[in-house]
Amino acid sequence: MSVAVVILNYNGRKFLADFLPIVLENTQNATIYVADNGSSDDSLALLASDFPNVSVLSWAENLGYAGGYNFALGQIKADYFVLMNSDIAPRKGWLAPLLNYFEANPLVAAAQPLLLDYNKPDYFEYAGAAGGFWDKYGYPFCRGRIFESIEKNEGQYTTSLVNWATGACLMVRSDVFQKVGGLDDYLFAHMEEIDLCWRMQRAGYTIAAVAESEVLHVGGGTLNKENPFKTYLNFRNNLILLYKNVEPSQRFKIIFIRMILDGIAGIKFLVEGKFSSFTAILKAHFGFYRYVFFVKEKQNLPTELQKSWPASYSGSILMAYFFEGKKQFDKIRF
Repeated sequence: MSVAVVILNYNGRKFLADFLPIVLENTQNATIYVADNGSSDDSLALLASDFPNVSVLSWAENLGYAGGYNFALGQIKADYFVLMNSDIAPRKGWLAPLLNYFEANPLVAAAQPLLLDYNKPDYFEYAGAAGGFWDKYGYPFCRGRIFESIEKNEGQYTTSLVNWATGACLMVRSDVFQKVGGLDDYLFAHMEEIDLCWRMQRAGYTIAAVAESEVLHVGGGTLNKENPFKTYLNFRNNLILLYKNVEPSQRFKIIFIRMILDGIAGIKFLVEGKFSSFTAILKAHFGFYRYVFFVKEKQNLPTELQKSWPASYSGSILMAYFFEGKKQFDKIRF
C-alpha cells in the first residue's frame, strides 16, 4: 500500500525548518511532499537548499486549506493520503498503526492519531485531541477537549470510531476522498475536515481515532483564535456544513436555533468589547446567505452516494458545558 504524506505550507518557513526533519526521521514507508500554497516568504528556497530530496509542489495563489489540498492531491498518486500541518511533530512509529487500522477496517475512510500539545505533551491539543463529535446544533467538540477545557492524556481514550478526525493530521483513503468530492473549496479553511468526514459517513463509511499513533501539534500557526477572519470562517462554515449535511427535514429548525445562539455569542462579544469579533459574526451570517442563494457550485455529496444521516451527540454541548458543568468528555452521555 502506498502512502503520501502531504504538508501544506503557507509562509511557514520556520515550521518547515523545525518540523520537517522530525517528519522525515519518524516516517517510514511513505513519500513526503510539501505543497506550497502561494507562500511569499523563502519557504521554497529553504526546501531547495536544505531538503532537496523532498518532493515539492507549488503554485502562485493561496487557495486555503481546502483548495490547496484539493489542488495538490489531484497531482499525487497513492492509496492513502495524510494531510499534515507544517507544525506537526510525529512520534516515532506513528504511521504504522494508522495504516494497519485502515487495512483491517475496509469501511474506515478517514482516521487521525491522538493529537497532543507540542508545548505540553502530557495534554491533548485543541484542534482535534482524541477525535471529534458534533452536537445537535453543529458545535464541534472532542474526546479530550470541550471548548477551552483540555484534558491530560492519561490513556483514557482508546482507538474508537468518532464523527470527525482532525485536519491537522488526517489520513484518508484516496479513492474515497475523490469519490465524495474532496474538500469543499468554498470553505477555504476551518471545519472543512468536519464537512468531509460528515459526507464520508453519509456515503456509508466510518471515521476513527487511532490511539496507538501520536503526534504533537503547535496549533494556531496560521491564524490565532482571536483573529476576526478565523471567527468569520468558523461561524460561517459551521452554518454551511449544517446546511449541507443535516437531514433536510431538520435543517431549517436547527439552523434557525443555531443562528439565535450565534446572536447571543455576538452580544457577549459586544459586552466584552470585542467589536471585531461581533462584526465577524455578522459578516459570517451574510456569507452564509451568499452561499445559500448565490453560490452555484455547492460542494456536496452526490445524491446517488447518500446512504444514511450519521448520528452524533443528540444534546446541546453548550448546555452540558456551561449550565451542567460537564467539562470532560466522559461526563457527556450520548
